[in-house]
Amino acid sequence: MIFSEGSGVNDSIYGKVQAPIRKYLESREEAYEKKSLLMEIFGEQKSNNWAEGYTGLTGFAGFKPVGENGAYPQEEVKEQDVKVIENMTWKDSFAISREMIDDNKSGAFKSQPEGFVKGYYRTRERHGAAMLAGAMSGLSRVQFDGWRFDATCCDGLPLFHTQHPSKVKKTLKQSNCFANTLTAADLGKVESAMQNFKGENGELLGIAPTTIVIPNDAALKKAAFEAVGSVDDPSTSNNAFNYQYGRWNILVWPYLNEFLASGAAPWMLLDKEHSDLVGSLIWQTRVELEVTSEKAGNDANVWKGYARFVAGFNDWRGVAVGGISGGDNL
Repeated sequence: MIFSEGSGVNDSIYGKVQAPIRKYLESREEAYEKKSLLMEIFGEQKSNNWAEGYTGLTGFAGFKPVGENGAYPQEEVKEQDVKVIENMTWKDSFAISREMIDDNKSGAFKSQPEGFVKGYYRTRERHGAAMLAGAMSGLSRVQFDGWRFDATCCDGLPLFHTQHPSKVKKTLKQSNCFANTLTAADLGKVESAMQNFKGENGELLGIAPTTIVIPNDAALKKAAFEAVGSVDDPSTSNNAFNYQYGRWNILVWPYLNEFLASGAAPWMLLDKEHSDLVGSLIWQTRVELEVTSEKAGNDANVWKGYARFVAGFNDWRGVAVGGISGGDNL
């Protein structure tokens, strides 16, 4: 959070509230950052422009046997499709009136900054969740607070799709969208499907998902922890070993609930390391939250917040979703 003060604010009647409000804003910012799941799901990319383009190179075919004193083979790599993600500007403000100062309404000096910071972090979580839930619903564009945001990845298809094409290997079509429900058996099937994801040349990528992301749904939580929370398999009479035990990080993200259709129960597998590397789930930051304090014409002390960020998607291979009607059934 970056602060600036308008001229004369500290020298006015509002001078005595500048430092306390700023300190409170900073303390609440730290508290909300600790509770946020956003950066455990999305990977942050810093931006220096109005928009950023994301691309990559096709994979290497690998070393070849050439015999003694053989010539070096030359790898042929191509640029993948470019995904452009535009930054969005976000603003909010609150005001401390002259009358609040005159009447010593100290409660307002905390309640308004609290709502201001909470609103900022809630907006970030809601925006990220809206984009992810929209992708789970197969949308190409997501409506959020009156604006439409691009939810496609680099191949022009929605992030989760059953027919992701290859730019090089034309016959290769891959799916990261599955109908399987969340059970220990189907978790293994979707995990295996992700581990078999191939690059543009048909090469294995070494995907290794470690995180399960679900909305705040009682049945899904029960299913998730039943699938991975027991050393033994409770569905067998002799309690056979459950190989899923202790292998997964489960994230319950309540913000997803607002943007999912009634009755929907999607669950997502995430390889966070690969996702951050190729930009599967991108959180693009152009300007961190800037807060300005100034005296307005009506004698109020106005605090304004300005930020630029956006959520978007590039390469689909770092994520897969299950529980989707119309998805592939493994």
